[in-house]
Amino acid sequence: MDFQNDFPILKSTINGNPLIYFDNAATSQKPKCVIDAVSNYYETINSNVHRGVHELSQKATNEYEETRNTVRDFIGSKTAEQIIFTKGTTDGINIVASAWAENQLKKGDEILITTMEHHSNIVPWQMVCEKLGAKLIVCPINPAGEIVMDQLKKLISSRTKLIAITHVSNTLGTINPVKEITNLAKENNCKILIDAAQSIPHFQVDVNNLDCDFLVFSGHKIFAPTGVGILYVKKERFDEMKPYQGGGDMIKEVSFEKTTYNTYPHKFEAGTPNIAGVIGLKTALNYINSIGIQKVSEIEDQLLKYAQESISKINKINIIGTAQNKASVISFTVDGIHPFDIGTLLDQLGIAIRTGHHCTQPLMKFFNIPGTARASFAFYNKKSEIDFFIESLKRAIKMLG
Repeated sequence: MDFQNDFPILKSTINGNPLIYFDNAATSQKPKCVIDAVSNYYETINSNVHRGVHELSQKATNEYEETRNTVRDFIGSKTAEQIIFTKGTTDGINIVASAWAENQLKKGDEILITTMEHHSNIVPWQMVCEKLGAKLIVCPINPAGEIVMDQLKKLISSRTKLIAITHVSNTLGTINPVKEITNLAKENNCKILIDAAQSIPHFQVDVNNLDCDFLVFSGHKIFAPTGVGILYVKKERFDEMKPYQGGGDMIKEVSFEKTTYNTYPHKFEAGTPNIAGVIGLKTALNYINSIGIQKVSEIEDQLLKYAQESISKINKINIIGTAQNKASVISFTVDGIHPFDIGTLLDQLGIAIRTGHHCTQPLMKFFNIPGTARASFAFYNKKSEIDFFIESLKRAIKMLG
């Protein structure tokens, strides 16, 4: 099946060439059904949710809340009430930092992360540590881009209150052993947050099986609109969280003397949400369900293997991130050539890749490089596109060398 037919933008041309979109780790393209769902909301049921007795408001609310059930089933949550709608992964992490960590941690406590984290899973914890006098501990990785598990075990102590870890590295493609790490967290009485932004589009993520305390992801990585995401919270953690923002919808009763708060998840969803985005997310997840996440994984594994074998044969190429267990991401450098120049020349041929530090500057420092070129694949990509990418890359290296 040619999945590209489902994605209008993939019929585009760039600089006179057919678009080859290999920047899926930054954001995925959107199928026509998602675009139509967003348009349909604005054309037929545009209204605020949770606040009106009129028919449009009721329809919008039903569509909006159905998404919570769809997400529940997609990630294996026990209840829909454990699903909080956010602006995205970054927003979800910041909610946990502000609503839970600032309420639970104290001076001298420790938060454990890894060298490969995205800035959004570094900076919020630095802010918490600075505010509370806590300490941020960083677990090292090896040259292949894998967590050094022996070191991780040694770094967990009675002071460790939270482990915050990416499931899949956006730069390296490394798939981390989050189930094993979650078990270590439980054994040491600390909590765990999983950044699933880069795993949720590629393979099955089951929060019940992982038994994590928090899990976050963004809709726009999984073929949904931008500006919408999910924070999953284990039930036991809700009572440890204070409201993150105040305003409409997160309240039960307001007076000038005292305000009582709504129940979760609405307690953490102040203000008018991205209703169209939430409805689009439901459509995107249903679209993936119609294909099957296992099928998605199989296609992308084949694409990754094919691309890695092809690119590794090119002289001067250095693949950054050679973990045994990887998702469909290849970061690389070319001897003597800046990644930006590679990306610019490939763009002239209609090939979209990402260049730079990918919001992982500490990781770039570890590898002692300014940045990488990154090709990241989705199930709608083709081997023929990889072939053209490889030939174009060879041409670019020859021109710039």
